Amino acid sequence: MRDEIPRYLCKEWDAADPLADLRDRFVIADEDLIYLDGNSLGRLPAATAGHLTRLVRDGWGEQLVRGWPTWIEWARRIGDRLAAHALGARPGEVAVSDSTSVNLYKLAAAALDAAGDRRTILVDAEDFPTDRYVLQGLAEARGLTLRMLPSDLDQGLDLRTLRAALDDDVALVVLSAVSYRCGALLDMAEVNAAARQVGATVLWDLSHAVGAVPVELAASGADLAVGCTYKYLNGGPGAPAFLYVRQELQSRLRQPIQGWFGQRDQFLMGPAYDPVPDLDRFQVGTPPILAMATLDPALDVLAEAGIDRVREKGRRLGELIVALADTWLTPYGFTVASPRDPARRGSHVSLHHPEALRICRALAEQGRVVADYRAPDRLRLGPAPLYTRYVDVWDAMDRLRDIAERGSWQRMPGEASRIT
Repeated sequence: MRDEIPRYLCKEWDAADPLADLRDRFVIADEDLIYLDGNSLGRLPAATAGHLTRLVRDGWGEQLVRGWPTWIEWARRIGDRLAAHALGARPGEVAVSDSTSVNLYKLAAAALDAAGDRRTILVDAEDFPTDRYVLQGLAEARGLTLRMLPSDLDQGLDLRTLRAALDDDVALVVLSAVSYRCGALLDMAEVNAAARQVGATVLWDLSHAVGAVPVELAASGADLAVGCTYKYLNGGPGAPAFLYVRQELQSRLRQPIQGWFGQRDQFLMGPAYDPVPDLDRFQVGTPPILAMATLDPALDVLAEAGIDRVREKGRRLGELIVALADTWLTPYGFTVASPRDPARRGSHVSLHHPEALRICRALAEQGRVVADYRAPDRLRLGPAPLYTRYVDVWDAMDRLRDIAERGSWQRMPGEASRIT
């Protein structure tokens, strides 16, 4: 059974992998440590440290405030790079700004203000907590109805459930393109079309999709989107997020945080807020230049790889996890907790086990495999195609099988802790 998918076959796949050389573009400090948590925090691109050093020394150190005429455009410049290489958007539709939660609030509030008498917000009941919390606050403050759509923990939201909930009172639909827990991938074009039929606006959270699967915001008819840059985009801890607003909506939507970076004639310091008519009205305050700068070397790697090749490898890595889980782990109480069809799944795969938390800890301590845990009882495995090898997945699953066989996870604590 051990050799049904032999390790040497994975090594052959790695040798033939068109993305194999890109692994050398990342810092791999410990070759024995297997990292399968790229869907939480991506690895450090090797060029990032030098890039930041030059910016700090030559930019901040030598130019001082004279560097601002260049830096002030970075939110849009880097946004255009994201649009071209990861989001399928047009120039001038994406800006790097704030955090995902703040951007979600800004765009959701703007959409609700423009919705007239409509009083209902729809959200996946199993969506990422920050999305639900932000919408709860907006609904309570405005006296709106927030409807939590039931969805399957392992299969995600059924579009029939969404269609049944859509009516002419729905103002806003907020969904994740890829489910953070199970990796279920939604058909963005189908969702956008269904919402548009009843006059509702869709706001997408792309945090677990961007940099892993092709996102076609323009082609799918998307209106609004947000997402983070520190997962598959490898921007680093706390790297600023991005927001997308379809060009035709930019002058019609007015965001609620009226900061000076969204002001017309910004440096005239006028007495009243008068937002610019384009995407810049969704900016707020001074951008975090050093944090934003990490995205340039990260996007260099993604641009070289090409998102279609990233997606193809991500599908194959996921299929390998599923196959090995079925073959090796089923006897020990594991089940696949993600869609089995790779076309319906992003780049991470979840496994269900009643003791997933303790197993996740044992995998890190005993197996030297970094994965993560998601409540209630899911072990989430997130290979990142830019630097994860097929043999890494094989070895990680083999180490997981060894822990299951020996029951060594039973020595680990089972209480909850701050696992991100």
